[in-house]
Amino acid sequence: MQGSQVIVLATPVFLLLMAIEWWVGIARGRNTYRLNDALSSIGLGIMSEIVGIFTRLMKIGIYTLVFDHVALRKLPLDAWWVWLSALLIYDFLYYWKHRAGHRVALMWAAHAVHHQSEEYNLSTALRQTSSDWIAGWVFYLPMAVLGFPPLVFAVVVLVDLLYQFWPHTRQIGKLGWFDRWFVSPSNHRVHHAVNDRYLDRNYGGILIVWDRLFGTFAEEDDAEPCVYGTRKPLRSWNPLWANLQVYADLARDSRHARGIGDKLRVWLAPPGWRPADVAARDPKPAFALHAVECYDPPASRAALAAAVLVFLLLLGATTSFLWTAHTLALPAQLGAAAAIVLALWLVGLLCESRGQRSITPARG
Repeated sequence: MQGSQVIVLATPVFLLLMAIEWWVGIARGRNTYRLNDALSSIGLGIMSEIVGIFTRLMKIGIYTLVFDHVALRKLPLDAWWVWLSALLIYDFLYYWKHRAGHRVALMWAAHAVHHQSEEYNLSTALRQTSSDWIAGWVFYLPMAVLGFPPLVFAVVVLVDLLYQFWPHTRQIGKLGWFDRWFVSPSNHRVHHAVNDRYLDRNYGGILIVWDRLFGTFAEEDDAEPCVYGTRKPLRSWNPLWANLQVYADLARDSRHARGIGDKLRVWLAPPGWRPADVAARDPKPAFALHAVECYDPPASRAALAAAVLVFLLLLGATTSFLWTAHTLALPAQLGAAAAIVLALWLVGLLCESRGQRSITPARG
């Protein structure tokens, strides 16, 4: 079964759990959903899966090539310890890849998509980048060298990814001993926060012990609610711009930097670093937590109804495409993918009112 088909089968479960989370929030008077934000997050997940049709084969192909020609020993498929150790090693490598995604600008440009939502709910889990294929696959090649078969690698990738869905919620509090060992809602809320005390913490995928071992753990403090989003807000529901925003900023700073070294350093330095000459000519305001406000542009009921209708049709089309994509010729794949991305852009456009902007206080 293709990885995209597994996602198709999981999607009804994701949607059901989101509906339950929304209902629980309404019942508690703590609703964490906005329609425009949820459509944007789920839409970016769709776009990521669509792009994955064309890039997943490359990533698995490189992994397989290294496995076939460089593996120190080819491990057996029928040994339980191979699967368990593969999951542990993958989660360990994911920690370092995730950490690099917050500390290297080029990788942050891809990962920032996942953090752009100023809400925090299960739909945020589906908000995934479409450009992780540029560099993310490099971190997992040690597994190929160690001899974990491509099938084992592909399965543990899905297991780790599916696990990471449920911690994206504000409806589950602290879980005692579980929080000390595993990534939990409390631990992962910290990871998505822009507060100084929480920034760049809790990178684990399944296990939080990696953060405790390597000094990147922070505990959620009820006295300081998490504020979500990115320190440079997206301010758009356009899925294409969501994926390109940080790359565009980096390219602009690199182009304007006078020194060759600075032109390169822009891409490899921590996010937010800028050459002194560029910062002097084009200063950016300092981040202030008290000034963080949620992007919530007004849209008419008719526009939102149209957005929901297009989105429902889009879900059906995406499901069909992901299930059958491996049977289609490349031109058909490209045509279907382009149509789906265009529809996602239309949904975003319907959720915005150009020339107007409504800002509401950020919710912790």
